[in-house]
Parts: sequence; structure tokens; C-alpha cells
Amino acid sequence: MSVTTWLSERLSLPVIGSPLFIASGPELVIAQCQAGVVGSFPALNARPAALLTDWLDRIVEENAAFAAANPDAVVAPFAVNQIVHRSNDRLEQDMATIVEHRAPIVITSLGARPEINDAVHSYGGIVLHDVINNEYAHKAIEKGADGLIAVAAGAGGHAGTQSPFALVQEIRQWFDGPVLLSGAIAHGRSILAAQAAGADFAYIGSAFLSTAEANTVEGYKQMIVDSAARDIVYSNLFTGVHGNYLRGSITAAGLDPDNLPESDPSAMNFGSGSGADAKAWKDIWGSGQGIGAIKQSLPVAQLVANLTAEYDQAREELARKLGDRIAQPVR
Repeated sequence: MSVTTWLSERLSLPVIGSPLFIASGPELVIAQCQAGVVGSFPALNARPAALLTDWLDRIVEENAAFAAANPDAVVAPFAVNQIVHRSNDRLEQDMATIVEHRAPIVITSLGARPEINDAVHSYGGIVLHDVINNEYAHKAIEKGADGLIAVAAGAGGHAGTQSPFALVQEIRQWFDGPVLLSGAIAHGRSILAAQAAGADFAYIGSAFLSTAEANTVEGYKQMIVDSAARDIVYSNLFTGVHGNYLRGSITAAGLDPDNLPESDPSAMNFGSGSGADAKAWKDIWGSGQGIGAIKQSLPVAQLVANLTAEYDQAREELARKLGDRIAQPVR
């Protein structure tokens, strides 16, 4: 069975929830899985490192109990995100915990290493690696990743700058494995568009930031609801890597979002801050450009139900349009 088929058969909607620094914890991951989409979290969110074992135990146990009590429900697998970068001094320790718990999916970011992929493959897990261009995509697959996450322009967090159409098309010229598309996807219509562009799954993060289960403060949730694409600022000031952030949070930290200095890319720092003691993700809030579709803070189950209804409606509308086009005489 292909990895794409394995994933598809375990989802109620072709969606993988992206790992959200600070915001993704057991509550959000469990709610996502029980709603039928992959829930994920960065291993670094579990602090101290010993807490990672407790989180994995809880996710496995609560999802198993829910599945037993609801035999007709689709309970999706979960994923753990690893930052594969020299700044992550927990990488080996967290990998040992992940292997011990046999996490079904591992999402790797900011570096591709064969030994990480081999460790996940040792127990039958799969590795999805996020990339911002075709060059990185080639390197990830050469080093043993099973699938690719195309992080296109408009995505939250450390986003790329390429059009999703260009990025997915270049990857599909040589790779027929699972491709996830990330970038401003917060509506069921956009999930279908991701598939039409050549991706297998949509990779959604920002839409979950305002949910009841997200580990975000109320001000963050409300700013997601109140903001739109125009309120997103692309900067590398806060971590050394370019990312998308909410304009309102930058202003609240005492910074001018229209005049942010450039940071030194060699000094990547995931979690430290700049200016007015602001810390990336904690005080400077990340978000993608798709949040204009988010009009209220909802529980995860309701958000996924809404996405599903929108997706189904978009499929029906597309089928009707294509049918009408086929029915028209050729001129």
C-alpha cells in the first residue's frame, strides 16, 4: 500500500493539521484526530523534554478510547514535528522518545537527515518533510523522506515565497509520492483547489489557531478572527528565518510592522525575540494569509465539519461546471 493511500484511508477530510509552536498541545491534537484529520505538534512544545512522553501517552490513550467508544468514527493518526537544525539540542533525546512510542508520522523541518528518517522507518513510521522550493524537495527525498510538504507563499510561520501552482507543478514533474500543500488554506474550497493543483492533501495551520482547543491566549484567537490577508507581515526579524506574522501583534510589541529591520539569517533562534522583549510565537503571533475565511472561534470538531461541508459543496459545484462545459457544443 502506498503512503498516500495509507493516509487517505485514515482521514475523513484530506487535511493534515500543521504543528503550531506553543499553540499545538494534546488538547488540539486529540480534537483534530477525533475530527478525522491528522493532528500534529512540535516536540519542542513539550517542556521540559520529559513531558513529551506524557503527551504521547495521553494522545494514544485518549484516541484509542474514543475509537473504541465510537466504532464508526474516523480517528486520524497523529504526527510529531522535529526541528532538524543544529539549534535544537533536544533532537536526539526527542527522537528516542518518538521511536519508543512509535509515532505514526514524523514531520521534519529546517533540515533533512537520513538517520532521522531511518529511525522513523525502523518501526514502520512515515516521514513528511516541509520544503519551500524544488531543490529542497529533491534533497529531502534523496535523504529518505516519504512525502513532501510544499510550503508556498501565504503560509503561516516560516513560509516560502513561491506560488503554490509553481511549487507543486515542479515537484510533480518528478515525484509521485504524497504531497501536502500549505499556504492560505482555511476554507473547504481551498482544500479542493490544493488537490486540483496536484497535491494530495491540504496542510492547514492558521485556521486552527482560533479554536477552543488551541493553546493560544484569547487575544490571539480574536486577532485571527478579526484579521485578513492584509494584516500579515513577512519578516525574518524574529527568528532569523522569514515568516508570516500578525500585524497587530507586532504593533502591540512596540514595533513598526512597516519598518522592520532584517535579521542575520545565520543567527537562527527559535523562541527568542527582538525588540521590546518580544518573543516570536509567544508575543509576535504567527499566521498565514488565509485567515480572512475565519469569522469566529469554534471548537475543532465544528471547524472541521464546516471545512467538510465547504469541500463537498465545492466538489459539487466543480462537477456541475465541468458537466455544463462538456455538454456545450465545441465551437
